[in-house]
Amino acid sequence: MCIFCERYNKKVNILYENETTFVIYDGYPVSEGHCLIITKRHIKDYFEANDVELKDIHNSIAYMKKKIDKSFKPNGYNIGINCGSAAGQSIMHLHVHLIPRYNYDCFNPKGGVRGVIPGKQSY
Repeated sequence: MCIFCERYNKKVNILYENETTFVIYDGYPVSEGHCLIITKRHIKDYFEANDVELKDIHNSIAYMKKKIDKSFKPNGYNIGINCGSAAGQSIMHLHVHLIPRYNYDCFNPKGGVRGVIPGKQSY
């Protein structure tokens, strides 16, 4: 059983849940409020999700954005999904990173998610 399945089964620190997803804070956050939207069904990645799961992921992101906006007041967001080990996925259970961003949390944020590959962020 994977760490996310164990966490859901034990109902540990769940921030929100709906029919097919639940949300927890990231154990290794890159910013204040960084959370994970995780499918209850154990599937590998985004491409295995069904339409109901995709809708619930979207709804969880929208719910958590409102909650994070109120609690942490970020200036922006990154939303990320790693699909496969080549893309950096280390837990083979679908999870979406909702990462609040703050003015000046890095030197130059231009390029955003392009920064996952060193040297490709600037264009």
